[in-house]
Amino acid sequence: MAPRGAAPARNTHLVLYEYPLSEGIRTMLRLEHLFDRLGQLLARDTVLDHHFALATLFEIMDVSARADLKSDLLKELDLQRSRIASFRGNPSIAEAALDEAIARIDNAFDGLNQTQGKAGSQLASNEWLMSIRSRIGIPGGTCEFDLPAYYAWQQRAASQRRADLMHWTGTVMPLAQALSVLLGHLRESGVPHKVAAIGGQYQHSLPTGRTYHLLRVRMDQGNGLVPEISGHRLMISIRLMRVEPDGRLKPCIDDASLELTLCS
Repeated sequence: MAPRGAAPARNTHLVLYEYPLSEGIRTMLRLEHLFDRLGQLLARDTVLDHHFALATLFEIMDVSARADLKSDLLKELDLQRSRIASFRGNPSIAEAALDEAIARIDNAFDGLNQTQGKAGSQLASNEWLMSIRSRIGIPGGTCEFDLPAYYAWQQRAASQRRADLMHWTGTVMPLAQALSVLLGHLRESGVPHKVAAIGGQYQHSLPTGRTYHLLRVRMDQGNGLVPEISGHRLMISIRLMRVEPDGRLKPCIDDASLELTLCS
């Protein structure tokens, strides 16, 4: 018999969970999630996939409607550029790598800065798209008898629909590029380390004088555990929950190992 807490031999599959420690990063992660979904849907050919690609575009417009989002992202890109540029002359960092990183930031900054208004605001003048947007959140609201012109568009070849979608989503791509650069640098700023959740719980007080923006947790999916994460600028807390056969979550009381990364 295996000792208590010992896991049977299995193929390890680590699952990554991310938790934002600031409201700005929360918005950025939501947008990244939507852009990832949009990219997957655009690559497919079915009418249903393209319908949900359009719905996702509208969600991106809704999430990015915050008036100060663009200025906040531009400010963060500028700060990232300054941080990276400060490493010039460091013998342990290749100048070519610095130049490449700064070029990516400059490209993202210029693209976002040249965008007029909020993400996707150019689409607001397209009455046909806005008629779909006004009904897409209504259950069954985009039936052929409600939006016959939209139904007709859905009958076009997949390549034609995709071309239209690529044209419309092009208005929000500078935002996607800026998010990719910022979140990429943020994730690279952390160093992963192993921690133990004793009795299924882990708490950690964050040091003063340094602000963390993102918590990343990797867990072995084979344990059947899900982390319930909470946190702010002073403390993080993780409670492990076990998934029951009926889908309900039950607190785990066993010790478990986690890989934790704090990104600033």
